[in-house]
Amino acid sequence: MTRFRPCIDLHAGQVKQIVGGTLDSKTTSLQTNFVSPHPPAHFARLYRDNALTGAHVIMLGPGNQEAAREALAAWPGALQVGGGINDANAREWIDAGAEKVIITSFLFPNGAFSQSRLDSVLAALGGDKSKLVIDLSCRRHGGADRWFVAMDKWQTITDMEVCQESIQRLEPYCSEFLIHAADNEGLQRGIDEQLVERLAQWCSIPVTYAGGGRNLADLERVKELSGGKVDLTIGSALDCFGGSGVTLAECVEWNRQQGDQLTR
Repeated sequence: MTRFRPCIDLHAGQVKQIVGGTLDSKTTSLQTNFVSPHPPAHFARLYRDNALTGAHVIMLGPGNQEAAREALAAWPGALQVGGGINDANAREWIDAGAEKVIITSFLFPNGAFSQSRLDSVLAALGGDKSKLVIDLSCRRHGGADRWFVAMDKWQTITDMEVCQESIQRLEPYCSEFLIHAADNEGLQRGIDEQLVERLAQWCSIPVTYAGGGRNLADLERVKELSGGKVDLTIGSALDCFGGSGVTLAECVEWNRQQGDQLTR
């Protein structure tokens, strides 16, 4: 059943909400919706106290490792961590308290998918795919209703189209997918409905969509479009991130209601 999943986005050591399409190395072009006065551990404890499992902690660029470790220490074994993960440090992050590691850019040297790199990451995790999330965050490219994986802070389009073939190719190596629609990220203009619909058709393992979520109506829409197969992350619209679209308490209650429906 569709559920709300929370996030902790880290930039320059702080919890922020950023317009995804502006996230490059030029700080003058960066558009930030929110910079939290609270440390990462505050949000980890908030999610823990509300039983919001499956949260992802994303390190957007350098200078975030200490902040990420602080979040993991506040709720050991419950948070997923991504951003700069590779075969050399994947096990280190699990040992630091991550439930799972999330990987994107390392799989695409020079923008081309590398099966050997995926194999090496899985080997570093002892072959345990339950510890691995593949991030296929993408941008529309090459025509209507086509999406390609975007790496390097969503600025570089890779050679991998997000489609049924690529999903089926990758599913045997991971326990779930995380997919940001980078063109929608941080804009609070609504979800990419076509992508959500396709993900439900293509994926047979858990998948979390992020990008443009604004309110409870978007949660209901994702549930409707995906038949309950796709989860939704809401960021900038949340009250705890300075937003006015929906409160964290409302999302917690929405999740509870979904659980109640399953037990009836």
